[in-house]
Amino acid sequence: MRRVGTEEWSGLAMLVVAVAVATPGLFGGAELRIGRGWWIALFVLLLAALLTAPAASGQRRVRHLAYGVAVVAAWALVLTIHQVGLLPVLLVLTAAVSVYLVPLPVGLVVVALNTGVIILVAVPTTRTPGELGLIVGFYLLIQLASLLSAMTLLREQRMRRELAAAHVELKAAGLRLEESARTEERLRISRELHDLIGHQLTVLTLELETARHLDGPAARQHVERADRVARELLSDVRTTVGHLRAEAVDLEEALRRLARDLPGLEVSIEVSPQVWVDDERAAALVRAAQEIITNTIRHAEARELRISITGDDAGIVLDARDDGRGAGDPAFGNGLRGLRERFEALGGDLAVEGSAGFRVTARMPTP
Repeated sequence: MRRVGTEEWSGLAMLVVAVAVATPGLFGGAELRIGRGWWIALFVLLLAALLTAPAASGQRRVRHLAYGVAVVAAWALVLTIHQVGLLPVLLVLTAAVSVYLVPLPVGLVVVALNTGVIILVAVPTTRTPGELGLIVGFYLLIQLASLLSAMTLLREQRMRRELAAAHVELKAAGLRLEESARTEERLRISRELHDLIGHQLTVLTLELETARHLDGPAARQHVERADRVARELLSDVRTTVGHLRAEAVDLEEALRRLARDLPGLEVSIEVSPQVWVDDERAAALVRAAQEIITNTIRHAEARELRISITGDDAGIVLDARDDGRGAGDPAFGNGLRGLRERFEALGGDLAVEGSAGFRVTARMPTP
């Protein structure tokens, strides 16, 4: 079941407020300067434009056009009713949503024009300049307060997304440091193998070579020394192999650590038991998960992200999909382009699709 987010509750509240303040005009409680059918059509146009503008997030022209229609429709509704009542609240709504749809200077211009409309409708109904100033000042302050509050909320949301993305990158850096430490340990052990076992093999060879040219007790003495060196060598090899036999990379745990405690995004991780990867492929999968989670936080406006990794004899498949807004024509940014190159270097490929949410599918052969 899909959860209702803060943005959707805000949109629903906006619609409820719009219908509430327009009730007199919609149901015959106020006298209109145009036909009621036309007035209702203007109101429906306003609501449609307010819903279309945020939905057209990837199409700037459509978003701006829809917002402009909403602003003009709100003006027309206020100017074509005799008793405005609370109807100027529609102008406050258009000012408040401006921060999500247009640059701040444009929003301030809308506030100024809305105030001009309020002056036009308030002048015939006010008796004194003080009363006019009170009404106009009230709606001007409400518009500015709504615009600035929405701008603060939007900035806070952006900062939270950036903080969550930085959190993911920090976890990924920690995983890379752990892998670097394991690699350093393997290099250290390989050097010990070379230095220690190489020396013992040299001694063993010399003792056997000497014994080959001698007879009797002297030869036996060298053979016994060679046997002793061989036993020591075997013990050292077993010890070193024990150090080298480190546990395989726990891919699922690494991914879960990467996706843990992300504000506003629930990430589910599923790794098939059949999946076995070496360090290089594990690093590629962890890097892919990091990029996908970061992009989802920053761009997708999603609440859920599912990442699954399956494998068989044919290869390993990473499939990630979110419930965000998707993209009609998804493009490869630097991060996804780098991932595709990484998977291609391992003999695989990477594809994206954005018709219903955003989906990333990466494949590579088994090690």
